[in-house]
Amino acid sequence: CLSWDIYKEEIPHCIRTDTSLPYDVYYVIQHWTDDFFFGYQFLNGVNPLMIQCCVELPKNFPVADEIVFPDGQNKLTDEMEKGNIFLCDYKLLDGIQTNTINEKKQYLMAPLVLLWKTDGKLKPIAIQLKQKPAEDNPIFFPTDSEHDWLLAKIFVRSADFNLYELNAHLLRTHLLAEVFTLSLLRNLPMVHPLYKLLKPHTRYTLHINSLARTHLINKDGIFTKFAASGGEGAFTILQRSLASLTYSSLCIPDDISMRGLKSVPNFYYRDDGLRLWRIIHRFVLGVLGHYYKSDAEVQKDSEVNKWIYDIYEHGFLSKEETGIPQKFNTVDEMVKFVTMVIFTCSAQHSAVNTGQYDFGAWMPNYPTTMQLPPPTTKGEANENTMLEKFPEVNTTVHGMGTMWLLSKSSADCVFLGNYPEEHFTEEVPLKKIKQFQEDLGKLSADIEDRNKRLDLPYTYLDPKFIENSVSI
Repeated sequence: CLSWDIYKEEIPHCIRTDTSLPYDVYYVIQHWTDDFFFGYQFLNGVNPLMIQCCVELPKNFPVADEIVFPDGQNKLTDEMEKGNIFLCDYKLLDGIQTNTINEKKQYLMAPLVLLWKTDGKLKPIAIQLKQKPAEDNPIFFPTDSEHDWLLAKIFVRSADFNLYELNAHLLRTHLLAEVFTLSLLRNLPMVHPLYKLLKPHTRYTLHINSLARTHLINKDGIFTKFAASGGEGAFTILQRSLASLTYSSLCIPDDISMRGLKSVPNFYYRDDGLRLWRIIHRFVLGVLGHYYKSDAEVQKDSEVNKWIYDIYEHGFLSKEETGIPQKFNTVDEMVKFVTMVIFTCSAQHSAVNTGQYDFGAWMPNYPTTMQLPPPTTKGEANENTMLEKFPEVNTTVHGMGTMWLLSKSSADCVFLGNYPEEHFTEEVPLKKIKQFQEDLGKLSADIEDRNKRLDLPYTYLDPKFIENSVSI
């Protein structure tokens, strides 16, 4: 059958296995309805790129103090001034043409989510599922009925899945890695130090992206057939995401600062990511600083400047507003950009890819689509209406299978800091590689020690699990 016939305290039969479930999946099953876990996923789930500090409510999100803080002890304006209110705005999904699956029209919302930092955690306090306020677009609150509130969160999670896969995952790692790879192969000879530095971070990227085009996002691809945004909607989302892409958003120190997330507690993506950025930056500076002794030498290197201009022209469509350099004027500019390239191809891809099955295997936590619209009035949702809105079993199985496959490392994967091809032979870069490996080992040990104290360990930016390149 296509529709759900069980949903009680048992695991739906499509997720049953002969062996025990991975701990992360089991944890999600136990906690997916919890408000604090809902907030946790905006920080340490597979899409930590949506959340930002809210200093002023959007005009299309009319949330009132007396509803979000019914006890009267807090005010939104005061909490915003303290940096305790956060916003996730899915406006890129507004008006997206949705898919038809199993001959049924699918539904994809463009929600706004307000979260409050309290007791060291993020708690959702208001959800509006469509961008335009209206009577048939109510704002949902934790004080609503259990199923009204849970259903609102489920529609947010489904929206997050669709935007995450196309923006955070496909565009910001896979497609950018392809741009960096093609420009490298076009413009830099194999003897160039930048070629030697970046070549390991391009391994299998063109191959895996070719497979994505023929198996995931093509006319008969899995994403096209079984996601709410599959088909025409996916390309609209990609176009909108590319139009909003900036250089600073690709550099994690700048990105965290711009989104006002420096002081959010228990934000392991930020903590591990910033340390990784510094380690990679130190490594890149050490290697390239050996070959470029002055800014003038960078300016005179026509091959390097052809490489960056090719990226600017073909990857970012020659748009100055992206902030992508058209040429390098200093060693520091080059080092920062190369750091971003390596971080994107390794750490960032690991952060947004590796946990897909952990968070998505339990379908209610990350539905690929919803097959009925959200409630337009409160008080009508129940377990049966929730089941009716979930994607059907065949859709769920295809989504789960794809997330399981994409979360796996290849049998011959090469992890960050390992260079089996030995492009460098000189003493100085070899010493820098050794120091790089030691720095990564120290970070890995620190992460492992911290994770012992966590109910749900965050491993996605542990260097011993990060591949050198976008290869899956």
